[in-house]
Amino acid sequence: MTPTDDSRAWNLTDLLGRPMGRITEAPAQQFTIRPAGHALETMAGIEHGPFASLDAALAAIEKHTRGVCRHHPGEHQPGPKI
Repeated sequence: MTPTDDSRAWNLTDLLGRPMGRITEAPAQQFTIRPAGHALETMAGIEHGPFASLDAALAAIEKHTRGVCRHHPGEHQPGPKI
């Protein structure tokens, strides 16, 4: 997961660098999963949101795919939203 330039979306890629979609944040701190590319099949049937936090959206992806979501190495990891 890598933040985009507008800081309200995060690009999702798999470990091979293939695009898997995005997580976007609406103004009311609601996060939505938007699968794309190779993830359309992998994430078929996943709840898209809205989720109350970025971590909750990532947890939904991890649960659905039985994998681990990580922040891109060297990227600033957002802190909890209060």
